[in-house]
Amino acid sequence: MKITRTEIPDVLLVELRVFPDQRGHFFESFNQRVWEEQTGLKTIFVQDNQSRSSRGVLRGLHYQVSPSAQGKLVRVLTGEIFDVAVDLRQKSATFGRWLGVRLSAEEPRQLWIPEGFAHGFLVLSASADVLYKTTDYYNPTAERSIVWNDPQLGIDWPATVAPGLSEKDAAAGPFATAPYFD
Repeated sequence: MKITRTEIPDVLLVELRVFPDQRGHFFESFNQRVWEEQTGLKTIFVQDNQSRSSRGVLRGLHYQVSPSAQGKLVRVLTGEIFDVAVDLRQKSATFGRWLGVRLSAEEPRQLWIPEGFAHGFLVLSASADVLYKTTDYYNPTAERSIVWNDPQLGIDWPATVAPGLSEKDAAAGPFATAPYFD
């Protein structure tokens, strides 16, 4: 496992060590001891979520407010996505900035998105299966959303047509009125 800090230093890119052979390949997708040694984080994951979406589907930008805020470790099982994290921490030097990374099954990498960030992704392949580990349980009363194309954020989604959205995501509010983190 190789950990790289991104332009938003608390968002981490996790490159997995893959062992290929004539049968296919093997990799360790998570190891608590190595995670703690390389990140210094004592993260405890309590829930795994998995979704399947078709090309052009955009999920997000989602987050949960305190005390149910979630950190997420995101990985693609099949296909390819453009994964986005938006910093909602008011006291952060990167407040309001976003980071986008392509994640795919062909190049096993993960993105660590800590508490205090909104998260969303756009499916770039015919379909994609996405798995993410979370540091807190899903709490529908704490769930919030920010509209995917908020002009203040200016996320450069790699889409040529309007994405497929859920009703909830289509009705999401702007960044300017979103609840932030201290």
